Amino acid sequence: MADKPKLTVSIVTPDGQVYEGTSTMLVVKTKDGQLGIMPNHVPIIASLAIDEVRIQHENTTKEDAVAVNGGFVEFSDNTATIVADTAENESDIDVARAESARQRAQETIRKAQDAHDNSQLRRAQISLRRAVNRINVSKH
Repeated sequence: MADKPKLTVSIVTPDGQVYEGTSTMLVVKTKDGQLGIMPNHVPIIASLAIDEVRIQHENTTKEDAVAVNGGFVEFSDNTATIVADTAENESDIDVARAESARQRAQETIRKAQDAHDNSQLRRAQISLRRAVNRINVSKH
């Protein structure tokens, strides 16, 4: 009996490769919603939201989680490549640092709201989403 097809998953950032492996299913959150990619999926390119990428493995409930902060996913010929602004494997996340970043972002949001500084507010909201994403991924 032939082996089931698998996906090759690669996650890269400007700093280098963050993840490389095979999978039976890849789950990402795009700007339009959640997307599940299985072997032989139609080719696709999509922009990613700040969220986790879940890489599921065959015959196990184990899945790898990677915190991704934007970028895009490209899939064709059973190869998924994620090019992200930044990305961290769940085991590499410094939770104390992420919690500190969350607190700084919340304080900056309060100050920006008081000053009616929309530009600073948007940047702080993105920083908050990134910090919360890292914290959530680290809890897997």
